[in-house]
Amino acid sequence: MTYQLLATAASGIEALVGNELKDMGYDVEVENGRARFEGNKEDIAKANLWLRTADRVKIIVGEFEAKTFDDLYEQTKALPWDDYLAMDSAFPVSGKSIKSTLYSVPDVQRIVNKAIADKIKDVYHRRGMLPETGAKFPIEVAIRKDKVLLTIDTTGPSLFKRGYRIDKGGAPLKENMAAALVMLTTWRKDRPFVDPTCGSGTIPIEAALIGHNIAPGFNRSFLCEDWHWMPEELWQKVRVDAEEQADYDIELDILGTDIDGRMIEIAKANALEAGLSHSIEFKQLQVADFKTDKEFGIIVSNPPYGERLGDPEQAYQIYRDMGQAFRPLTTWSKYIITSDLDFEEHYGQKATKKRKLYNGYLRTDYFQYWGKRK
Repeated sequence: MTYQLLATAASGIEALVGNELKDMGYDVEVENGRARFEGNKEDIAKANLWLRTADRVKIIVGEFEAKTFDDLYEQTKALPWDDYLAMDSAFPVSGKSIKSTLYSVPDVQRIVNKAIADKIKDVYHRRGMLPETGAKFPIEVAIRKDKVLLTIDTTGPSLFKRGYRIDKGGAPLKENMAAALVMLTTWRKDRPFVDPTCGSGTIPIEAALIGHNIAPGFNRSFLCEDWHWMPEELWQKVRVDAEEQADYDIELDILGTDIDGRMIEIAKANALEAGLSHSIEFKQLQVADFKTDKEFGIIVSNPPYGERLGDPEQAYQIYRDMGQAFRPLTTWSKYIITSDLDFEEHYGQKATKKRKLYNGYLRTDYFQYWGKRK
Protein backbone atom coordinates (compact mmCIF):
# COMPACT_ATOMS: atom_id res chain seq x y z
CA MET A 1 0.00 0.00 0.00
CA THR A 2 1.23 3.50 -0.85
CA TYR A 3 0.67 6.24 1.71
CA GLN A 4 0.54 10.02 1.26
CA LEU A 5 3.01 11.31 3.85
CA LEU A 6 4.00 14.59 5.49
CA ALA A 7 7.25 15.45 7.22
CA THR A 8 6.62 18.49 9.40
CA ALA A 9 9.34 21.01 10.25
CA ALA A 10 10.09 24.30 11.97
CA SER A 11 9.50 27.39 9.88
CA GLY A 12 12.58 28.17 7.82
CA ILE A 13 13.98 24.64 7.51
CA GLU A 14 11.28 22.92 5.42
CA ALA A 15 13.58 23.08 2.38
CA LEU A 16 16.23 21.14 4.32
CA VAL A 17 13.68 18.43 5.11
CA GLY A 18 12.74 18.40 1.43
CA ASN A 19 16.39 17.99 0.45
CA GLU A 20 16.83 15.15 2.92
CA LEU A 21 13.85 13.32 1.42
CA LYS A 22 15.10 13.94 -2.14
CA ASP A 23 18.50 12.52 -1.15
CA MET A 24 16.62 9.44 0.11
CA GLY A 25 15.07 9.07 -3.37
CA TYR A 26 11.57 10.52 -2.89
CA ASP A 27 9.63 12.96 -5.05
CA VAL A 28 8.95 15.87 -2.72
CA GLU A 29 6.67 18.88 -2.60
CA VAL A 30 7.80 21.48 -0.04
CA GLU A 31 5.16 23.67 1.63
CA ASN A 32 5.17 26.02 4.62
CA GLY A 33 6.23 23.99 7.63
CA ARG A 34 6.18 20.61 5.88
CA ALA A 35 7.24 18.44 2.96
CA ARG A 36 4.93 15.98 1.17
CA PHE A 37 6.04 12.64 -0.24
CA GLU A 38 4.73 9.14 -0.94
CA GLY A 39 5.88 5.84 0.47
CA ASN A 40 5.10 2.38 1.79
CA LYS A 41 5.43 0.97 5.32
CA GLU A 42 9.19 0.68 5.01
CA ASP A 43 9.41 4.32 3.87
CA ILE A 44 7.49 5.41 6.99
CA ALA A 45 10.09 3.61 9.11
CA LYS A 46 13.05 4.97 7.11
CA ALA A 47 11.79 8.55 7.25
CA ASN A 48 11.40 8.39 11.03
CA LEU A 49 14.82 6.79 11.45
CA TRP A 50 16.79 9.04 9.08
CA LEU A 51 15.26 12.53 8.98
CA ARG A 52 17.59 14.90 10.86
CA THR A 53 15.72 18.19 10.57
CA ALA A 54 12.02 17.18 10.62
CA ASP A 55 9.68 17.15 13.64
CA ARG A 56 7.29 14.35 12.73
CA VAL A 57 6.22 11.97 9.96
CA LYS A 58 2.45 11.87 9.42
CA ILE A 59 0.11 9.87 7.21
CA ILE A 60 -2.46 11.91 5.27
CA VAL A 61 -5.79 10.05 5.60
CA GLY A 62 -7.86 12.63 3.72
CA GLU A 63 -8.21 16.19 2.40
CA PHE A 64 -11.47 17.92 1.53
CA GLU A 65 -13.41 21.16 1.85
CA ALA A 66 -15.97 21.57 4.66
CA LYS A 67 -18.01 24.60 5.71
CA THR A 68 -20.59 22.81 7.87
CA PHE A 69 -20.34 20.23 10.64
CA ASP A 70 -22.47 17.87 8.55
CA ASP A 71 -19.91 18.10 5.73
CA LEU A 72 -17.07 17.53 8.18
CA TYR A 73 -18.80 14.49 9.73
CA GLU A 74 -19.85 12.80 6.48
CA GLN A 75 -16.56 13.30 4.64
CA THR A 76 -14.52 12.22 7.66
CA LYS A 77 -16.63 9.09 8.13
CA ALA A 78 -16.28 8.21 4.43
CA LEU A 79 -12.49 7.87 4.78
CA PRO A 80 -10.93 4.38 5.11
CA TRP A 81 -10.14 4.56 8.83
CA ASP A 82 -10.33 0.79 9.08
CA ASP A 83 -7.19 0.60 6.90
CA TYR A 84 -5.33 2.06 9.88
CA LEU A 85 -7.26 1.51 13.12
CA ALA A 86 -8.11 -1.77 14.80
CA MET A 87 -11.36 -2.11 16.74
CA ASP A 88 -9.59 -1.33 20.04
CA SER A 89 -7.22 1.41 18.77
CA ALA A 90 -6.95 4.62 20.78
CA PHE A 91 -7.36 7.67 18.55
CA PRO A 92 -7.07 10.98 20.43
CA VAL A 93 -7.99 13.90 18.16
CA SER A 94 -6.20 17.26 18.28
CA GLY A 95 -7.16 20.18 16.08
CA LYS A 96 -6.56 23.65 14.76
CA SER A 97 -8.59 25.99 12.60
CA ILE A 98 -7.30 29.07 10.77
CA LYS A 99 -9.45 31.51 8.78
CA SER A 100 -12.26 28.94 8.42
CA THR A 101 -16.04 28.80 8.78
CA LEU A 102 -15.67 25.98 11.31
CA TYR A 103 -13.66 28.00 13.81
CA SER A 104 -14.55 26.21 17.06
CA VAL A 105 -11.68 23.73 17.54
CA PRO A 106 -13.34 21.73 20.38
CA ASP A 107 -16.44 21.22 18.22
CA VAL A 108 -14.32 20.25 15.21
CA GLN A 109 -12.42 17.68 17.32
CA ARG A 110 -15.66 16.26 18.73
CA ILE A 111 -17.24 15.83 15.27
CA VAL A 112 -14.11 14.17 13.83
CA ASN A 113 -13.86 11.84 16.82
CA LYS A 114 -17.53 10.85 16.45
CA ALA A 115 -17.19 10.29 12.69
CA ILE A 116 -14.16 8.01 13.12
CA ALA A 117 -15.80 6.10 15.98
CA ASP A 118 -18.98 5.59 13.97
CA LYS A 119 -16.97 4.33 10.98
CA ILE A 120 -15.03 1.82 13.12
CA LYS A 121 -18.24 0.64 14.83
CA ASP A 122 -19.91 0.12 11.43
CA VAL A 123 -16.95 -1.87 10.09
CA TYR A 124 -16.63 -4.09 13.18
CA HIS A 125 -20.38 -4.27 13.88
CA ARG A 126 -19.77 -2.87 17.33
CA ARG A 127 -22.41 -1.31 19.59
CA GLY A 128 -21.74 1.11 22.41
CA MET A 129 -18.40 2.73 23.24
CA LEU A 130 -15.19 1.60 21.59
CA PRO A 131 -12.66 0.27 24.15
CA GLU A 132 -9.67 2.36 22.91
CA THR A 133 -7.35 0.15 24.97
CA GLY A 134 -5.01 -0.75 22.10
CA ALA A 135 -2.18 1.03 20.29
CA LYS A 136 -2.35 4.81 19.99
CA PHE A 137 -3.06 6.58 16.68
CA PRO A 138 -2.89 10.37 17.33
CA ILE A 139 -5.09 12.13 14.79
CA GLU A 140 -4.92 15.80 13.86
CA VAL A 141 -7.66 17.72 12.08
CA ALA A 142 -6.23 20.93 10.60
CA ILE A 143 -8.57 23.35 8.83
CA ARG A 144 -7.22 26.30 6.88
CA LYS A 145 -9.52 28.45 4.75
CA ASP A 146 -12.17 25.68 4.93
CA LYS A 147 -9.74 23.03 3.58
CA VAL A 148 -9.58 20.06 5.96
CA LEU A 149 -6.44 17.94 6.38
CA LEU A 150 -6.71 14.75 8.47
CA THR A 151 -3.46 13.06 9.49
CA ILE A 152 -2.15 10.32 11.78
CA ASP A 153 1.15 10.85 13.59
CA THR A 154 3.56 7.93 13.15
CA THR A 155 6.39 9.36 15.26
CA GLY A 156 5.29 9.84 18.86
CA PRO A 157 7.68 12.08 20.80
CA SER A 158 9.13 14.58 18.31
CA LEU A 159 12.05 13.50 16.11
CA PHE A 160 14.31 15.99 17.88
CA LYS A 161 14.27 13.63 20.88
CA ARG A 162 17.19 11.47 19.77
CA GLY A 163 17.61 9.82 23.16
CA TYR A 164 21.22 10.80 23.91
CA ARG A 165 20.62 13.95 25.95
CA ILE A 166 21.03 12.95 29.61
CA ASP A 167 21.09 16.59 30.75
CA LYS A 168 20.47 19.74 28.76
CA GLY A 169 21.45 22.68 30.98
CA GLY A 170 19.74 26.04 30.39
CA ALA A 171 18.05 27.17 27.14
CA PRO A 172 18.97 24.09 25.08
CA LEU A 173 18.86 23.96 21.29
CA LYS A 174 16.65 21.21 19.87
CA GLU A 175 18.62 18.44 18.19
CA ASN A 176 16.91 18.82 14.81
CA MET A 177 17.62 22.57 14.79
CA ALA A 178 21.27 21.85 15.69
CA ALA A 179 21.43 19.41 12.76
CA ALA A 180 19.92 22.08 10.50
CA LEU A 181 22.59 24.60 11.56
CA VAL A 182 25.32 22.11 10.62
CA MET A 183 23.67 21.18 7.32
CA LEU A 184 23.36 24.86 6.33
CA THR A 185 27.15 25.20 6.41
CA THR A 186 29.78 24.11 3.87
CA TRP A 187 31.37 21.70 6.37
CA ARG A 188 32.94 18.54 4.99
CA LYS A 189 33.99 15.53 7.05
CA ASP A 190 37.70 16.13 6.37
CA ARG A 191 37.61 19.70 7.74
CA PRO A 192 37.81 20.97 11.34
CA PHE A 193 34.51 21.81 13.06
CA VAL A 194 34.24 24.01 16.17
CA ASP A 195 31.38 25.12 18.41
CA PRO A 196 32.86 27.76 20.76
CA THR A 197 29.67 28.07 22.88
CA CYS A 198 28.75 24.40 22.92
CA GLY A 199 26.64 24.25 26.10
CA SER A 200 25.40 20.67 26.47
CA GLY A 201 27.13 19.66 23.23
CA THR A 202 24.16 19.32 20.90
CA ILE A 203 25.71 20.96 17.82
CA PRO A 204 29.02 18.98 17.96
CA ILE A 205 27.09 15.73 18.60
CA GLU A 206 24.80 16.35 15.61
CA ALA A 207 27.87 17.15 13.48
CA ALA A 208 29.43 13.83 14.54
CA LEU A 209 26.22 11.93 13.71
CA ILE A 210 26.31 13.52 10.24
CA GLY A 211 30.04 12.89 9.87
CA HIS A 212 29.66 9.19 10.68
CA ASN A 213 26.40 8.91 8.66
CA ILE A 214 24.59 7.57 11.71
CA ALA A 215 20.78 7.59 11.51
CA PRO A 216 19.62 10.15 14.11
CA GLY A 217 16.74 7.93 15.27
CA PHE A 218 18.87 4.83 15.67
CA ASN A 219 18.71 4.76 19.49
CA ARG A 220 15.01 5.47 19.99
CA SER A 221 11.64 3.92 19.26
CA PHE A 222 8.65 5.32 17.36
CA LEU A 223 4.94 5.25 18.06
CA CYS A 224 4.01 3.30 14.93
CA GLU A 225 6.23 0.38 15.99
CA ASP A 226 3.27 -0.64 18.20
CA TRP A 227 0.78 -0.67 15.31
CA HIS A 228 -0.64 -4.02 14.23
CA TRP A 229 0.19 -3.41 10.57
CA MET A 230 3.83 -2.34 11.04
CA PRO A 231 5.75 -5.66 11.27
CA GLU A 232 8.61 -5.99 13.76
CA GLU A 233 10.81 -7.54 11.06
CA LEU A 234 10.43 -4.40 8.94
CA TRP A 235 11.90 -2.31 11.75
CA GLN A 236 14.71 -4.81 12.21
CA LYS A 237 15.49 -4.54 8.50
CA VAL A 238 15.66 -0.73 8.38
CA ARG A 239 17.82 -0.65 11.52
CA VAL A 240 20.22 -3.25 10.12
CA ASP A 241 20.39 -1.26 6.86
CA ALA A 242 21.13 1.91 8.86
CA GLU A 243 23.87 0.17 10.85
CA GLU A 244 25.51 -0.98 7.60
CA GLN A 245 25.46 2.57 6.20
CA ALA A 246 27.20 4.09 9.25
CA ASP A 247 30.91 4.88 8.84
CA TYR A 248 32.44 4.45 12.28
CA ASP A 249 36.03 4.39 10.99
CA ILE A 250 36.24 7.93 9.64
CA GLU A 251 38.28 10.27 11.85
CA LEU A 252 36.52 13.55 12.59
CA ASP A 253 38.04 16.77 13.93
CA ILE A 254 35.24 18.20 16.07
CA LEU A 255 35.76 20.51 19.05
CA GLY A 256 33.23 21.95 21.50
CA THR A 257 34.23 24.61 24.02
CA ASP A 258 32.34 26.55 26.66
CA ILE A 259 33.23 28.94 29.47
CA ASP A 260 31.13 26.86 31.91
CA GLY A 261 32.98 23.77 33.16
CA ARG A 262 29.72 22.20 34.36
CA MET A 263 28.30 22.36 30.84
CA ILE A 264 31.43 20.73 29.44
CA GLU A 265 30.90 17.77 31.78
CA ILE A 266 27.26 17.54 30.64
CA ALA A 267 28.38 17.68 26.99
CA LYS A 268 30.89 14.86 27.57
CA ALA A 269 28.18 12.72 29.22
CA ASN A 270 25.77 13.36 26.34
CA ALA A 271 28.45 12.48 23.74
CA LEU A 272 29.22 9.28 25.66
CA GLU A 273 25.51 8.37 25.69
CA ALA A 274 25.42 8.95 21.90
CA GLY A 275 28.44 6.67 21.47
CA LEU A 276 30.47 9.56 20.04
CA SER A 277 32.89 10.52 22.82
CA HIS A 278 35.80 9.30 20.68
CA SER A 279 34.82 11.69 17.85
CA ILE A 280 34.45 14.97 19.78
CA GLU A 281 36.84 16.86 22.03
CA PHE A 282 35.26 19.08 24.68
CA LYS A 283 37.18 21.59 26.77
CA GLN A 284 36.49 24.57 29.00
CA LEU A 285 37.49 27.79 27.23
CA GLN A 286 36.10 31.30 26.89
CA VAL A 287 35.46 32.58 23.37
CA ALA A 288 38.05 35.36 23.68
CA ASP A 289 40.81 32.77 24.18
CA PHE A 290 40.00 30.63 21.13
CA LYS A 291 42.98 30.25 18.77
CA THR A 292 43.90 27.69 16.12
CA ASP A 293 46.59 27.07 13.50
CA LYS A 294 44.23 24.87 11.49
CA GLU A 295 42.76 26.15 8.24
CA PHE A 296 39.54 25.91 6.23
CA GLY A 297 37.42 24.95 9.22
CA ILE A 298 33.83 25.69 10.16
CA ILE A 299 32.61 27.46 13.29
CA VAL A 300 28.95 27.09 14.31
CA SER A 301 27.73 28.91 17.39
CA ASN A 302 24.46 29.35 19.24
CA PRO A 303 25.67 31.97 21.74
CA PRO A 304 23.55 33.13 24.69
CA TYR A 305 21.08 35.78 23.49
CA GLY A 306 19.96 38.72 25.62
CA GLU A 307 16.54 37.02 26.00
CA ARG A 308 18.15 33.91 27.43
CA LEU A 309 20.78 35.57 29.61
CA GLY A 310 18.60 38.32 30.97
CA ASP A 311 21.62 40.59 30.47
CA PRO A 312 21.99 42.06 26.96
CA GLU A 313 25.36 43.65 27.75
CA GLN A 314 26.82 40.25 28.61
CA ALA A 315 25.62 38.94 25.23
CA TYR A 316 27.11 41.97 23.44
CA GLN A 317 30.49 41.27 25.06
CA ILE A 318 30.39 37.68 23.80
CA TYR A 319 29.66 38.98 20.28
CA ARG A 320 32.59 41.41 20.51
CA ASP A 321 34.87 38.63 21.75
CA MET A 322 33.77 36.48 18.81
CA GLY A 323 34.58 39.22 16.33
CA GLN A 324 38.09 39.68 17.72
CA ALA A 325 38.85 35.97 18.11
CA PHE A 326 37.50 34.91 14.72
CA ARG A 327 38.76 37.79 12.57
CA PRO A 328 42.29 36.34 12.09
CA LEU A 329 40.78 33.04 10.88
CA THR A 330 40.45 34.16 7.26
CA THR A 331 40.13 30.66 5.79
CA TRP A 332 37.42 29.67 8.28
CA SER A 333 33.69 30.12 7.69
CA LYS A 334 31.68 31.20 10.73
CA TYR A 335 27.96 30.66 11.31
CA ILE A 336 26.26 32.29 14.31
CA ILE A 337 22.56 32.10 15.22
CA THR A 338 21.03 34.81 17.42
CA SER A 339 17.79 36.72 17.87
CA ASP A 340 19.76 39.98 18.18
CA LEU A 341 19.32 41.75 14.85
CA ASP A 342 22.15 44.14 15.80
CA PHE A 343 24.61 41.26 16.10
CA GLU A 344 26.80 42.49 13.21
CA GLU A 345 27.32 45.85 14.91
CA HIS A 346 28.74 44.17 18.04
CA TYR A 347 30.63 41.48 16.10
CA GLY A 348 32.27 44.23 14.05
CA GLN A 349 31.63 42.89 10.55
CA LYS A 350 28.75 42.57 8.11
CA ALA A 351 27.69 38.99 7.39
CA THR A 352 28.18 37.49 3.94
CA LYS A 353 24.63 36.20 4.16
CA LYS A 354 21.75 35.99 6.67
CA ARG A 355 19.00 33.39 6.91
CA LYS A 356 15.82 33.76 8.97
CA LEU A 357 15.09 30.76 11.20
CA TYR A 358 12.75 30.07 14.10
CA ASN A 359 14.30 28.60 17.25
CA GLY A 360 11.04 27.41 18.78
CA TYR A 361 8.79 30.49 18.62
CA LEU A 362 11.76 32.86 18.69
CA ARG A 363 12.67 34.61 15.44
CA THR A 364 16.42 34.38 14.87
CA ASP A 365 18.92 35.10 12.11
CA TYR A 366 21.72 32.80 11.04
CA PHE A 367 24.66 35.13 10.35
CA GLN A 368 27.10 33.57 7.87
CA TYR A 369 30.69 34.72 7.34
CA TRP A 370 32.33 32.83 4.48
CA GLY A 371 36.07 32.26 4.58
CA LYS A 372 38.56 32.02 1.71
CA ARG A 373 38.10 28.91 -0.43
CA LYS A 374 40.77 26.25 -0.76
